Amino acid sequence: MLSGPTVDLNCDMGEGMTTDEAIYPFISSANIACGGHAGDSDTMRRAVDAALQHGVAIGAHPSYPDRAGFGRTELPHLRLDELPEILTAQLEELQAVCREFGTALHHIKPHGALYNRAARDPVVGEIICRVIAGFDPSLLLYGLSGSVLERQAQDFGLVFVSEVFADRTYQPDGSLTPRTEPNALIEDPAQAVAQVLRMLRHGIVETVEGPVAIVAETVCLHGDGCNAVEFAGAIHAALRREGMRVVARGH
Repeated sequence: MLSGPTVDLNCDMGEGMTTDEAIYPFISSANIACGGHAGDSDTMRRAVDAALQHGVAIGAHPSYPDRAGFGRTELPHLRLDELPEILTAQLEELQAVCREFGTALHHIKPHGALYNRAARDPVVGEIICRVIAGFDPSLLLYGLSGSVLERQAQDFGLVFVSEVFADRTYQPDGSLTPRTEPNALIEDPAQAVAQVLRMLRHGIVETVEGPVAIVAETVCLHGDGCNAVEFAGAIHAALRREGMRVVARGH
């Protein structure tokens, strides 16, 4: 159900897309790639600068070190004991950029395959939470609604923000449909708007086996989607028609 007069609309940014600048006016939170699957110090600076110009909260979007696969595939040769150092290095790089601009990080959202694994694997979820707790425990953790990661965050005293997706379909267990399967992506803006409003109004998302309960505290739009700008504008307009203001969590 709609929980109040505001809703957070977040988007993955700084991943090399030319449409980022057109999306910022419609969102409230940006998840900025910090060198794992995409991004470098220059793209991070541009993303942070744009976020500040548009009053958008700045989040880190760390991932597996996998530029070739855009962070969307598992890395079988990566040892889990390497993960804390990999994630910390990415967070520190974006944090340093934020300090250059006199600002600070607002949240952390893992990317791609790391995000999906953390949603179901308590070992990986614990590693991510331990890294955040050691880095800055005041940062919000954005993760899949109803996932294992939510329980891990609670164990570490982190504030978990339940995330839902505007442009992805769902499985009956509440997970996202893998991108390797047909119909994983929603390509019709009207369908995306309808899904977002259903999640916010009724706390459910439709699957092939019927509705599944879901908690929608932040809504994600992928910035690398071919219709990302159109989706962002349509969703923002629909939320405004519902009397909702698009505002970052905690703002």
